[in-house]
Order: sequence, then C-alpha cells, then structure tokens
Amino acid sequence: MSPRSVTDATSDRIVSAATAEFARYGIAGARVERIAKEARTSKERVYAYFRGKEALYRFVAGRELAAMAEAVPLDPADLPEYAGRMHDHAVEHPERHRLMQWGQLELAVGQAPADDPVQESLRRKLEQLRKAQDAGQLDSSWEPEDILVFVSQLALSWAGQRDLIPAGEGREAFLAARRAAIVAAVQRLFPAVAEDASVK
Repeated sequence: MSPRSVTDATSDRIVSAATAEFARYGIAGARVERIAKEARTSKERVYAYFRGKEALYRFVAGRELAAMAEAVPLDPADLPEYAGRMHDHAVEHPERHRLMQWGQLELAVGQAPADDPVQESLRRKLEQLRKAQDAGQLDSSWEPEDILVFVSQLALSWAGQRDLIPAGEGREAFLAARRAAIVAAVQRLFPAVAEDASVK
C-alpha cells in the first residue's frame, strides 16, 4: 500500500506518533514498537502501511516540509524577510527543525528515491531562484544552490541554540534581535528587490 494514499484514522495515528518519535530519537534511535504502541496499533500494521522505518521517516519528513513550505513560502524577490519568517517558524516549531536535521545526519547520501518529497522541494526552490535570476530579481553571479544554502543556514542559525536563548520575559526581545540580525545579514548578501524596480 502506498503511504501517500493512506488517509484512514489508523494511518493518521501512525504518522502522528512517528513524527514525535523521529523528532525525539532520530531515525536510528526510533523504534517501530513505540510508534505502534502510541498509535494504538500493531508493528505489523505499521509495516502494512509503510515499507520500513526509513520509508516512514521520509513520508513524515515530506509532510513536515510541506507544512513549513505552506507556512513560509519562498519569496526570491525578498529573501531577507523570507529568512526572518523561516527563523520565526523554526523557533516556534523546534520539533520540526529537529526532525529534518535527523534526516540530514542519518540518511545515506545519494540514495533518496526519485519521488522523495524533500528532494522534490529542493528542486522546486532551486527552479524558483533560477527564474528570479533570469527576471533580474537576484544577482545571477550566485549559484542558486549557494543562495538556498546560505539563506537557509542563516535563517535557521538560532533554531538549535536552545542553551543560548533566555527563558522568561527576556526571550521575546532576544529573539526579535536575532531575527533582525538574520534579516540584515541576508539583506547584505541578497538585497530585496524594490517594489518599483520589480515592475517592468
């Protein structure tokens, strides 16, 4: 059974349990037994829906990435503000950021299936950046891959720094200052297109 066609209540519970499990333990540390128990089903039922633990992770990661892309759509004409919104989202959803990091750390390079949703998302973003360069909205001397990586790394630079982010009443002001620094840094590298300049 293809996981993308699964829409029943059992599969929803499996995906929800797997999302929490992978975010906490990573891929290697996640246990299908715990996922099944949390989803109130059997380990065999989990494997009936998904081919294996890695396939389940890729499905979950694709859903999380799609949710993030919907909440923070790429705007090649205003990469500084896009980076600021990415920062906001990652700080508000640290479990989503952790889940995606586990994939980068643990999945074998170059072995993703052709329809892997993470790779599909990267391809779409790179194409958006190339089109923006062709339209004069971005400096064409940069490789799109460099733009995507640099902006993403700056935007997410504080998402994993939990020990450095203060708790309590100083937290909001601290994060606002970090957001401003991220926006300023991306603005220096990839300035936003002025509204009147983008209209031909």
